[in-house]
Amino acid sequence: MKINPNGFREYDARWIFEKEIDIEGIANLGKGLGTQIINHTKNNNPRVIVGHDYRSYSEKIKKALVEGLISTGCKVEDVGLSLSPMVYFAQFNLNSDAIAMVTASHNENGWTGVKMGIKKGLTHAPEEMHELKDITLNKNFKNGKGDIKKIQNFKNIYIQDLIKKNKINKKIKAVVACGNGTAGVFAPDILRGIGCEVIELDCKLDWSFPKYNPNPEDLKMLHAISNAVKKNNADIGFGFDGDGDRCGVIDNNGNEIFSDKVGLLIARNLSENYKNSKFVVDVKSTGLFKNDKILIKNNCKTIYWKTGHSHIKRKVNSEKALAGFEKSGHFFFNNPLGYGYDDGINSAIQVCHLLVKQNKKISDIIKELPITYQSPTMAPFCKDEEKYQIVETMIDEIQKLKQKDTKIDGQLITEVLKVNGIRFSLEDGSWGLIRASSNKPSLVVVTESTTSNSRKKKIFDFIDNLLQKTEKIGDYDQKI
Repeated sequence: MKINPNGFREYDARWIFEKEIDIEGIANLGKGLGTQIINHTKNNNPRVIVGHDYRSYSEKIKKALVEGLISTGCKVEDVGLSLSPMVYFAQFNLNSDAIAMVTASHNENGWTGVKMGIKKGLTHAPEEMHELKDITLNKNFKNGKGDIKKIQNFKNIYIQDLIKKNKINKKIKAVVACGNGTAGVFAPDILRGIGCEVIELDCKLDWSFPKYNPNPEDLKMLHAISNAVKKNNADIGFGFDGDGDRCGVIDNNGNEIFSDKVGLLIARNLSENYKNSKFVVDVKSTGLFKNDKILIKNNCKTIYWKTGHSHIKRKVNSEKALAGFEKSGHFFFNNPLGYGYDDGINSAIQVCHLLVKQNKKISDIIKELPITYQSPTMAPFCKDEEKYQIVETMIDEIQKLKQKDTKIDGQLITEVLKVNGIRFSLEDGSWGLIRASSNKPSLVVVTESTTSNSRKKKIFDFIDNLLQKTEKIGDYDQKI
């Protein structure tokens, strides 16, 4: 039996299949999860919804996971080929006790994983992951007699739920790109159903991902969408990740709009109808939320919080926020717009509502925001067992430099936020962030300047210089 303890990450469980976890390890994960669900629900036969993404080995993994769940007493209800948000929706629609979605999202082929949750609309946070790891590795499993049943055609129930609430009365021409991932059998139908004219791009399912990984932060995918938008003279381009919980946006001129800016446009649009609302954004997001004039006018408040879909979901839930936005493209819409979880297709729908309501081109709407110069999300390699210590070192270093009135490109460090790694702000509102990745052996670095590309780069150079001094950093996935 093989199961690498490092696969139990902050809020997802992910491994390279067969190298870090084998089929018996997956079955034990199912036993651990089943035991945990029974302990939390005080129900010896809890109902658990399961689904899987389109990778070649996902069904085999789901089968082993299900066998583990059943052996503890769980009654499994299998909704089949799914997006993560479809499984989250199924928990509400079918009123189940818990969910388990077999997916490695946008990770390269070879990876597998499970997104799981017990309380409706929420996925495991670090405490639950730690508890699950303990149960699984120590084999403290319950024994019971469960069963499995297949739920037929649940895909159509999910699709119709999104369509019927979101019809639009203006034709929007949208490029819908799925990178050959699972969203290909959902997103085009739903966006067509609400009233869009859809141009499909790589929507045919192909688990080998022949062009690029389905990841709306991947530059190759973004360039492909941009070319399709320009070629088809489309109003907008949407890119969905492998399990459909994230969405990237390309404007009508073929330019990427970073997801945090899309979030701010949606927040502004919603704030007109939902005054006094709260929005939650992650620490990688633009500083513009803080002093946005339209949000302030509508008495809306923004809370910066820990990066990670599980963290933002929980914060949206506990704060009763209207919505949450993550720089990576996870958007969370709470009642009455959604169930509080992240759904990339619902995010695209909210952008369509924005276009209809504003009745302008998205490129003109984005011009209404103050200009900032943003880096992509950059991930330098750092070992899982070292990354959190490196971040602690960075927090100490930057706080010392702040006390010494050290300047970066002539600017003092004015504010330090430590809810997730360290985000430091400068006098002009520019900022830099260093945090540990939650699901890969890497750090995460982001910078934004309100002033110039040059300052954005100087902030990155400052961070990179500190990191290189540790001698614990490998190559970046991308750099500015």
